[in-house]
Amino acid sequence: MKNNLKVERAIHNLTQADLADRIGVSRQTINAMEKNKYVPSTVLALKISRLFKKSVEDIFFLEDTD
Repeated sequence: MKNNLKVERAIHNLTQADLADRIGVSRQTINAMEKNKYVPSTVLALKISRLFKKSVEDIFFLEDTD
């Protein structure tokens, strides 16, 4: 699964640590998601989408291999 987390963070002027604090995870979790090494839970994906005021599908998307 790919995502636009890094782009959304830049738009909202947030560091990985800022985003992590706002959604209740570690900075390392954000880093792993941005590198496509960690797929978030449904709850985590929803928290991120609410924070950025975008749908989950606008932030996270499947690849052909998924």
